[in-house]
Amino acid sequence: MLAVQAGVVAAPRRPPQIPWIQRLSGPGWALIPIASIVGVIFAIRYMSGTAKGLTYLALVAVPLLAAAALGWAIRGTKPWYALGGVPLFVLAWASRTTLAGEGAAALLSALSCVTLGVLLGAVTPPGWLKLGILAMAAADTWLVLTDLLQAPNATLVAAAPGNGLPQLQSELFGSVSMGYGDMFVAGLLGAVLAREARAQWPMALLTLFLAGLFDLLFFVLNELPATVPVALALIIGEGLRYWRRRTRGASADRRPSTQADAIPRPAR
Repeated sequence: MLAVQAGVVAAPRRPPQIPWIQRLSGPGWALIPIASIVGVIFAIRYMSGTAKGLTYLALVAVPLLAAAALGWAIRGTKPWYALGGVPLFVLAWASRTTLAGEGAAALLSALSCVTLGVLLGAVTPPGWLKLGILAMAAADTWLVLTDLLQAPNATLVAAAPGNGLPQLQSELFGSVSMGYGDMFVAGLLGAVLAREARAQWPMALLTLFLAGLFDLLFFVLNELPATVPVALALIIGEGLRYWRRRTRGASADRRPSTQADAIPRPAR
């Protein structure tokens, strides 16, 4: 599951530069990440039926978004790859109680987060989207530490659409459970890196490494905010980027600005 989360960081393509989409761009979109986690948790706590409704929403939206990822939102993909979403959904439905079915369902959810990341990255300025990622991780941590997340999350994980249909509102694989937001935040990080034309694989590997270290806390805790490793990877990446810029700037200051400046002038 950690490898899938890291793969979501590496997968997004650069958001398209489409004029009508750019006209919709603005910092307000950066509120969606934190609203997606806080709003869902409190809606489940205080509005009965929210979890059930989310299962049906995921049942419709996740396969469509996953197909869009396979055919458009992933780097280097081709439109006909979108058909790959069909066997994944069939497997997730037909074998929903097996590891194969759970893996297919988790992959569909992860792919849908790639598409959402690219779409949100297209309309949100990168700096604001980074703040949105950090705010989402901070809110997730607060909800876990205050025990506000556990009960609604358990309700959401247990909810099912009925009629033997697959559960796509969260990621389950054996005894491991991840919230949809944990993949969503990874898609956001990948999208902002792609928009800035930065290498995604190094950040994906850094996310995987940090998530592995972070999960050692499961020896003493039962639940962890899996958005935190993604936020830490962003912070470390931004710190390294700033350090490189400072290093290059210092090197440029030490070099002569022009060739003429480097040639000593004869004394008069």
